[in-house]
Amino acid sequence: MKKISIIFFLFYTISGFTQELKNMDFEKYDPVSTLRVPEHWVTRAKYPFIDVHNHQWGLSEQSIPGLIAAMDRLNMAVMVNLSGGNGSRLQSMSQSVAHIASKRFIIFSNIDFNGIGEKDWTAKAVRQLETDVKNGANGLKIFKNLGFSVMDKEGKRVTVDDPRLDAIWEKCGELKIPVLIHTADPRPFWDTPDEHNERWLELKTHPGRKRGADNPVPWEQLIEEQHRLFKKHPSTIFIAAHFGWYPNDLDKLGSLLKEMPNMMIEFGAVIAELGRQPRMAKRFFEQFQDRIMFGKDSWVPDEYTTYFRVLETEDEYFPYHKKYHAFWRMYGMGLPDVILKKIYYKNALRVIPHIDKTLFPD
Repeated sequence: MKKISIIFFLFYTISGFTQELKNMDFEKYDPVSTLRVPEHWVTRAKYPFIDVHNHQWGLSEQSIPGLIAAMDRLNMAVMVNLSGGNGSRLQSMSQSVAHIASKRFIIFSNIDFNGIGEKDWTAKAVRQLETDVKNGANGLKIFKNLGFSVMDKEGKRVTVDDPRLDAIWEKCGELKIPVLIHTADPRPFWDTPDEHNERWLELKTHPGRKRGADNPVPWEQLIEEQHRLFKKHPSTIFIAAHFGWYPNDLDKLGSLLKEMPNMMIEFGAVIAELGRQPRMAKRFFEQFQDRIMFGKDSWVPDEYTTYFRVLETEDEYFPYHKKYHAFWRMYGMGLPDVILKKIYYKNALRVIPHIDKTLFPD
């Protein structure tokens, strides 16, 4: 009788465990590492930094105090809000910043692409940009809709290097303001979402991010359009968002930086790519230390520690903060102070106008 009881106990225990495994998906599986190595949770940057890639659509006198409190905890001296809009919206936002915290926020304007192809559209867009700069814009942000979904008045896709936009880029060079531009998305979004695709989990949980050769065009075509744009306007500084979507091929990215001296880069949302190749990434940062700026993209203060840890420490085998983005572990680069200062603020001070230099140590 005792033996039968034990058998039933083992059967139900194993059955229950098997059922638990069936109910647990990959996203929930998060084993605690048994590895014991030094850990450094860096919640505050070593030096004051400028986040050149942030979005505060509702930046206002009401939201600013709370933002500044969070920024101070991170040692973020300046936030660049890329979502300034244009016209009266940008003017109102600039006035709010001027009233409360003129030193802590930099605002970029945005282009309204509606009506491309209509008579005088380009001239009107250039005049609006000039007005926005007079009203406080210190740069121009181009979202990924250019190349993806922006259509002209005939319903045709507007390419990233469309000649009808040339006067805008030239005006940015004339006004000495940079253009931070996001073109395309990670290359695997265009690949088959099968067991060989590193972004399978992201595409599974966010199916709207899947692309294809006809949605709207192949990845390579979008990137080529962006690079033609950079080469066509050598007097304008372009900041390629997300390392130009080459954080996983730093040799290629390095060749592009050599080829296009007016191209800067920032690592918003791609720090996990750098953290899985710390030796290669450190060599890249050493070689191109004057071309890289700090960017985060989404405003989630607790996630900044991942960036600080990759940049500042030599920690080993630590997780990224979004598993669907990166299921692998990361390692710190341990950048020296001279490079950290350039990444955190010196490069941005050189490229983006009207940032108050007194906020930084040297």
